[in-house]
Amino acid sequence: MKLRYWQQNLPFQYPFSISNGRTKTHQPALVVTLELGPFTGIGEAPAIVYYNITVEQMMADLESKKTLVEKFALTDPERYWHYLHHLFPNNPFLVCALDIACWDLYGKMKGRPLYALWDTEWEHTAITDYTIGIDQIDQMVGKMKAKPWPVYKIKLGTDEDIAIVKALRVNTDARFRIDANAGWTTEEALEKIPQLAELGVEFIEQPLAKDNWEGMKVLFERSSLPLFADESCVSETDVEKCHGHFHGINIKLTKCSGITPARRMITKARSLGMQVMMGSMNESTIGSSAIAHFLPQLDHADLDGPLLLSQDVAQGLTYDFGTVRVSGKPGLGISPL
Repeated sequence: MKLRYWQQNLPFQYPFSISNGRTKTHQPALVVTLELGPFTGIGEAPAIVYYNITVEQMMADLESKKTLVEKFALTDPERYWHYLHHLFPNNPFLVCALDIACWDLYGKMKGRPLYALWDTEWEHTAITDYTIGIDQIDQMVGKMKAKPWPVYKIKLGTDEDIAIVKALRVNTDARFRIDANAGWTTEEALEKIPQLAELGVEFIEQPLAKDNWEGMKVLFERSSLPLFADESCVSETDVEKCHGHFHGINIKLTKCSGITPARRMITKARSLGMQVMMGSMNESTIGSSAIAHFLPQLDHADLDGPLLLSQDVAQGLTYDFGTVRVSGKPGLGISPL
C-alpha cells in the first residue's frame, strides 16, 4: 500500500460553541489515503482539543511509522485495525482515519458499498438531527429558522437552558434532543429534565461529568427522559460501564478508533438492551460518509458535520430535510471535490 496524508482546516458556518465556554471557528482534521493497485481509500479524523490530540501529533506519529503502515498485506480490514491498534496504542484518532480509509479501499476492491459488506439493507431507519450551538438566545433562534429541519440537537449547559429551549419551541414543532456536554450537576439535571420533557425533548445526551457514575445512577433511576452517554462512552470497554447508568450510547468513530470497533460496540450495546446512536465530531463528507453507512443499524444519528461547515472536500452524501442518502457506489461512495 501507498500512504498519503495531509491536514485540512474547514470553517464553520457559525462559530461552534458548547458548554464550559468552548468555541471554535474552524475544524482541523487529518485526511489519509491508502492506495493499492488501481484503488484508493480515504479516511478522516478531526482533532479535538478536549482529548488532547492534534493534527500535528497524528502526522508525527504517522510519519514515524509510515513504512510499517504501508507494509501490511491487506486481506481484511479487521485484521488491519488490530495491527494499527498495536502500532498506535495511544492515538485512536489516527487509527480511526486509517481504519476508515482501509474500509473504503476494501469496499472498492470488492465492488460493494460498506453497508452491503456488513449485510445490512439500505433503509432509512434514522435521520440526522441538526445542531444548534450555544449562543445568545436570539442568535440560536435565528440559526434554527435559517435551517428548517425535523430534528434539532440543542447544545445546553448554561444558566439560561430552559429559557433557550422555550424560545426555540415557540418557533418550531420539530423534535428536540439536548446535549449538555457534561455541563450539569446532578441537582441541575434533576431540576431541568422534567421541564425539558414538558417542552417536547426526546432525550438527553451526557448530562453529567463523564466520571460521575454515582450521579448518573441517580438520574437513570429518576429521569423522565432517556439518557445517552457520549463522553462517558469513548471505547469498547465503556459500553458495559454505561449499562444501568444510561439508556443508550452515542458512538463516535474518531474516539473509539474507527469503524471496526464501532461495529463491535453496536453488538455489545444491543446485547445489553441499550439504544444506539452515532454522532458527528464535525467531520467533512469523508468522515460523515463512514457514519452514514451505519444508519440501518442505528436508533438515532447526529450526522450533520457537512451541514455545519461552510466548506467541504468531497461529495457523495445528500441531505433531504433530515434524511441522509449515500451514493450506493463501492466503499464510502464518495469522491473528492
